[in-house]
Formats: sequence, structure tokens, C-alpha cells
Amino acid sequence: MSRFLLREIPYSNIHVELAEIGFDSLYLDVISEKFRYKNIKIYGLSTAQANILKQTALIFGADCAVNRNVVTGKIETSDVILCGSYSQLQKIISKLKGQPFKLAMLAGEIQDFLNKPAGKTKIAGILNVTPDSFSDGGLYLKPEDAQRKLISLIEDGADMIDIGAESTKPYSVPVAPEEQIARLKPILSFIINEGLTTKISIDTRSSAVADFALNNGAHLINDVSGFEYDNKMANVISRYNAGVIIQHSKDKAENTPVYKNVVDEIFLNLKDKINFAREAGINDIIIDPGIGFGKSREDNFKILENIQTFYSLECPVMVGISRKRLLQVQDAGNDIKDSFTLAYSYPLMSAGVDFLRVHNVKLHKIFLNSLPT
Repeated sequence: MSRFLLREIPYSNIHVELAEIGFDSLYLDVISEKFRYKNIKIYGLSTAQANILKQTALIFGADCAVNRNVVTGKIETSDVILCGSYSQLQKIISKLKGQPFKLAMLAGEIQDFLNKPAGKTKIAGILNVTPDSFSDGGLYLKPEDAQRKLISLIEDGADMIDIGAESTKPYSVPVAPEEQIARLKPILSFIINEGLTTKISIDTRSSAVADFALNNGAHLINDVSGFEYDNKMANVISRYNAGVIIQHSKDKAENTPVYKNVVDEIFLNLKDKINFAREAGINDIIIDPGIGFGKSREDNFKILENIQTFYSLECPVMVGISRKRLLQVQDAGNDIKDSFTLAYSYPLMSAGVDFLRVHNVKLHKIFLNSLPT
């Protein structure tokens, strides 16, 4: 039985989302004042389901915005936005359990949605064994330099280390799998020989590189293309029973596609990629909305402001903003870039994001440990 698809709508984006589902524009300002509590978008309800949900919400003083044609019967399905305080939503859940049209199942999914626990943010340290990465290209090409950096990241408290052998910055030149493997081989051998236990992810789009890395101690693959670049990637990861970081990347990093609703498009794209991964037998999945990959600065800010939306996908969420152009300090030194990164990271920590991918692990871990538990 297929499940319902739900995601939370922050109040700051409620006008856009109401218009997106086809709500009557004449009443946008009136109804938006009612959406100051928990706002949950539910996709693809039948008109019967939408009508019952709306009436149930109204009984308890909550509300549910639906497409204007739900009442007329001119449409078969509608996305809806359910809003209410936590206590109102609990009453709605209880009432729905006795309703037909699979609404009892929806009640259980709304309850699960509300009960998602918030954990402490983990830090993934970046190690690039490349000559051309945008921040640290060329610094760790020599095996001994990469080894020292790896140990430093571990000592600084990295929960995971993401190692890349191919730059994916704008206008970067693709690197052949053989060259990526040659760059990765010394550091992976070092990890095995030293018996290091920190979780290792390999940043690659190539299934051949993934195969080599997973066969030599790596735990998961960070595919910035989200399975789009190499159609063998999912099968390789599944064969090793390994994990994956699925990043959204609609186009090349140097291109900026136009989005009708950037948050919604990324949410639905990642939902499809998660389903694809699970069908391939991959269970350990982290998702990344792909800050800076085919997005304008405005798009990136919308993603960051709506980061809790992606929690509804029931996978850990990773965000990478470290030293990126989004910060608009390209000409500054890394110490300034890291300070800006931390400033942008704090709201994400407060919002409960699961992983931050950063260059300066020590700075972020010290700050995280200073926060109240």
C-alpha cells in the first residue's frame, strides 16, 4: 500500500505554498493569519479525503487549505495544507482514526510526523585530494599531507570524513575514474593500516570509484549527482550494503535553472531518489539539498530557511555551505570564511539538521559543545 507524502511548511513561505496548491488568491491574506502554528503539506488527497480532513480540522478550530475546486468536484485530487496547534492536531488525529478512505492510515502518519525527535548535529569534515577544489585544492595531493589532515580532522572531533578526488566546483574538469582511484588509494590504505574507525564517505559520481572505495574500507558514497551521472552507482552501493548521501543537483554547478518552487521541486526530487535507492536495496540514506549546485543565491536562502521541510522525508539531512560563494566572502582568507560558515550554520544547528559538511571541524565542534543540551 502506497504511503501519503507529507512535509512541513514554515510560516515564512505560506503565501507561496497556498498559491501553489491553487488556493483562492482573494483570500490569501485572510487565511494566512491562521497558519502560524504547525503547517503540514499533504500531497495528492482525493476530494473525499480533502473534504473530510478540512471539516475535521474546522471542528477543532484548526484549518485545512484545499484547492478551490475540491468543493465543485472539477478535480480528482488536491494537495492540502493542514494547520493547527499541537493539541488541535492531536484531536484531528484521533477523529481521523474512525474515518473511511484510508484516513486512519493518514492519522498515523501525521502522528509519526509530529513525533520526529531532534538530535544533535554531527560534523562531517572535508578532505579533498585534488589539485583544483575551490578551497583547498592542491593542499593534500601528497599522501603524507592527506594523512596529516585526516588525523587532524579526527582529533578535532569529526563524526564523519568526506574524501573527494574530483572537484565539482563550477567549470571544473571531470576526472577519470582511474585517476580518482589513484588519488584515493594511499589515504584509504592508510585508514586501513592505522585501524581508524571514523566513518568515511567518498565524494564521487563514478560507480567504478565507489566500487574501489567500498572494497577498501569506505562506509558510504556521497554522490553529488544523486544517481544521475552513473546508472550503475545504486547497484554498487547496494552490493556492499553501504550507505549513500543523495544530493540534489538539477544541472551543472555553473548553470542556474529556473525553479517554480525550489523547495517543493527539491523535496519531490529527493523523495523519488530515496524511493529509487530503497528499491535498489539501500537502507542507509542521507539527503543533501545541494546548496550551490544549480541554484541562485536566492534559491539557496529559500532552502536554508525551509530546511525543516526535508525532515519529512525521514532520512538524515546534510547541508554543505562551508566556504561557498553563498557567503559572499570569496576574496577573504579561510579564517573569515570559516567564521561566516559558522554564522550560517548556527540556525541549521538550532533547526536540528543532522549533518554539517565543513572544512573547519574544530571550530564547529567547539561551538556545538558550548550549546546547552
